[in-house]
Amino acid sequence: MGVNMGSQFLLADWLVFIAYLLVLAGTGWYFNRKAASNTNDYFLGGNQMPVWLVAISVLATSQSAATFLGGPDQGYRGDLSYLATNIGAFIAAMVVAAFLIPKFYDNKVATVYELLESRFGASAKKQAGFMYLFGRVFASGARLYMAAIAVAMILFGNIDAGSVVMSTLVLVAVGLGYSIIGGIRTVIYSDVIQCAVYIIAALLVIFFLFKAIPADFSQILAVLDNPGPAQASKLTLFNFNLDFSPSGVFTVWSAVTGFVLLNIAAFGLDQDMTQRVLTCKNAKEGSKSMLLSVVLVIPVMLLFIAIGLLLYVFYQRPDLMNTEGAEAINQSFSGEKVTIFMYYVLNEMPAGVKGFVTIGVIAAALSTLNSGLNSMASVLVQDIYKPWQLKRNKSTEERHFVKAGQVAMSVVAVALGSMAILCYYWQQYSDMPLLAFALSVMVFSYSGLLGVYFTVLFTKRGNKHSVFFALLTGFLLTLMFQPYVMDTLVPEAWQINLGFTWQLCIGSFVSFLICSLGSKQDIPVNTSDFIKEEITSS
Repeated sequence: MGVNMGSQFLLADWLVFIAYLLVLAGTGWYFNRKAASNTNDYFLGGNQMPVWLVAISVLATSQSAATFLGGPDQGYRGDLSYLATNIGAFIAAMVVAAFLIPKFYDNKVATVYELLESRFGASAKKQAGFMYLFGRVFASGARLYMAAIAVAMILFGNIDAGSVVMSTLVLVAVGLGYSIIGGIRTVIYSDVIQCAVYIIAALLVIFFLFKAIPADFSQILAVLDNPGPAQASKLTLFNFNLDFSPSGVFTVWSAVTGFVLLNIAAFGLDQDMTQRVLTCKNAKEGSKSMLLSVVLVIPVMLLFIAIGLLLYVFYQRPDLMNTEGAEAINQSFSGEKVTIFMYYVLNEMPAGVKGFVTIGVIAAALSTLNSGLNSMASVLVQDIYKPWQLKRNKSTEERHFVKAGQVAMSVVAVALGSMAILCYYWQQYSDMPLLAFALSVMVFSYSGLLGVYFTVLFTKRGNKHSVFFALLTGFLLTLMFQPYVMDTLVPEAWQINLGFTWQLCIGSFVSFLICSLGSKQDIPVNTSDFIKEEITSS
């Protein structure tokens, strides 16, 4: 059975969708009543955001339409081992809380890359900022593309160019309109609302799946634990296989190595996530919010993986479904392969619920989009534009930089929307796996950034030149590990197929060595207290 092409909304779906838009409009107006008066207010919420709100915002930022659609796919095809990667998240959160967050607060930074300026000078800050912006345009643009495809399928019943572009424009316009006035404070409140929406959507799907499966909970668990001869349990949580290939990225060994580095980068070096933590009153509250978000992500991810496990029973276990055989599934929609979750939504969801699942996808996309808009704008203004403007006119008022932040958010919105549309056309006319590249591209940025920050934290070496070469090496080395690059440049006998977590380990280590090779740079005149203390203690 193919995907139902007549999947447009019915009246009940439209009513749910309109209600959601009204809630968005109402909360957007409420949270934007007071415009930010300075950059600290616009980008850091005046350092007054409560711990629990920030924790939910970090959770919502880490989730995306890719999680909403891809989490169920993991459960359908695999097991629970993805949850075990949170071991790495806990270790990383403690490392970031101990070493990085106090440094950020001590130096009163608005972006994580300002810390590099006190050690290596302004050029290092700009280089790191540009590396982040490059990765985030690709990564957030690709996630926006995935959301736009899903929304076009359900709203318009097709994924023609016009429908996908229209869905992209709607998502970008709503995200920008919601957060451009109030800045990060509005984004954080918005994240909490969007998080609640997509969690309720996931719970609704689970409810209807349980209702559709004619078996009790114990029977479902028994089938998942013993899916068939020579098949591993789908309830496996800890996978101890030593597998360095892409299929082995969810093992315990990967969780305590690559995922630790990935989460150190996400929590401490990626402005998208770290900016939320910096909105708290002090380093202690910022650390609490980050650790709480790690705890909260486990039940949320379990929800989406559970959907996939139930879809496995629904489609692949006729013995429990009381049907003659496993349903033949053709996950093709207008020539594009869709996830099993989208297949289920398009073919099985009742009216009204389909509308709620659609707003769940939109909510997941908006929480990630809003975060990207404000965090990328903060890097553009604080790290690049503000130093340049103050050099030209030292008396420039703070209000000028708030307006610059709003302009920067608009520029970023255009960039992300353009990237999403580019993803669509590239997928239509090229065999190159742009989407796979785009979804993992933050790893390209993270390798160099980790190497540079480890040099800052644990050595007294490095300079602006070695920072540049470390960032470049991290990117190029990760690029070299990609199969589509290896096929072109490396003889088949020498090719290796490494999972992204292992690529990150190698890239970070080499970047650290490169950055550390640079001789110690003279400390700038406006040295921070943090650097002074380090010199004294050494």
